[in-house]
Amino acid sequence: MELIVVKFGGTSIGNGERIKKATQSIVNEYMKGNKIVVVVSAINKTTDDLVKIIETSIGDSVSNKQMAEILSMGEMTSVRVVSAAIESLGVKSTYIDPYNENWPILTNNKFVDAHIDIDKSVKQSERLMDVVEQGIVPVVCGFLGKSESGQITTLGRGGSDTTAFFLANSLNANQVIIVTDVRGVMTSDPNRIKDVKKLDEISVEEMMDLAINGAKVLHPNALKYKNPLLSAKIIYHESGDLSKDGTIITGPSEGEMMSYSSVYPDPITLLSIVGVNILKHVGVLAELTDTLSKNDINIFGVSTGQNSITLFVNKKDAFNAHRILHEIIVEHSNLNSISVGKKIAMLTFVSPDFIETPGIISDITEPLRKNEINIFEISSSQTAITLFVDWNDGEKAYKLIKEVLK
Repeated sequence: MELIVVKFGGTSIGNGERIKKATQSIVNEYMKGNKIVVVVSAINKTTDDLVKIIETSIGDSVSNKQMAEILSMGEMTSVRVVSAAIESLGVKSTYIDPYNENWPILTNNKFVDAHIDIDKSVKQSERLMDVVEQGIVPVVCGFLGKSESGQITTLGRGGSDTTAFFLANSLNANQVIIVTDVRGVMTSDPNRIKDVKKLDEISVEEMMDLAINGAKVLHPNALKYKNPLLSAKIIYHESGDLSKDGTIITGPSEGEMMSYSSVYPDPITLLSIVGVNILKHVGVLAELTDTLSKNDINIFGVSTGQNSITLFVNKKDAFNAHRILHEIIVEHSNLNSISVGKKIAMLTFVSPDFIETPGIISDITEPLRKNEINIFEISSSQTAITLFVDWNDGEKAYKLIKEVLK
């Protein structure tokens, strides 16, 4: 017997036939002896339609409180329909919305894009488990929360994914299944590239990077709640079978909440190559990096300017890299010179919370400025920040930044 949290996206329950297929798949799994918690989004494009109606009828006059209450109607309707459809197949079910005493998702008082209060919500989820233990299938509104003052809040885009993963985590579920309108995670966007292939599995780190950079299969915020012991997969709604193969999400490999930081143990060295209008000449960067690759020299970072390219390599490889690249430069009409910089430290900070933290770069760099620590280079994505500072300042810079990120 397993505890399974299954989330149906709006398209997956987009009409009566799809709701019937979805609920039959739930009942089939229940009849195997498994315990099921269902999370549903608003039916098809209900949320988008409500947003358009609000824009047209109310415009900027709508308050965030009103917006949350109106948008909640999509999920409020979905849970009632899906719960009733499950009961029509002979299995006891109940819908759980923010007005229900067993509602599990508690948030701060922000009406739109609210943040889950993890400690309170984990404790409140015990009430949901009481429902499950009675042999009842609860159908929970995705996307919604309840504030400290008892008001309806919304979790933002992808909120139903977040609800599913959070509940799976807090209930210690065996598996979370995301039922959606795609066959799984593909090698690329099938609307842009022909002959794409479905991936049998993908790491949570890879999935988060894909999601952040535009893949709409799963929202990145949800993956904050994927722990290493939680089995997770994405399947296609047309199959009508929750045991069907899809794409399995593995990991994470670094900590339950995917947040970590480190100082690279070895010093890094900068190799700066200069030439007039380097970036206008096709293939220069590729030639430099390919040469280092063929000589088993790893590159930790690349920085480009109009007239320069800087490569970051391990200091132990610096002499060899310098010699190899110099051979290219003396033969290359567009490159003029190469220099080797001092020892520097590489600091890495990773957290999915960075996505929702405006000004995180300035928060991190400000204490370094106050302590007169120079930053040689900084690179960032929406979840990771890497800084290069003087080797002698590495440990101090790391401690200062860790204080900010507490």
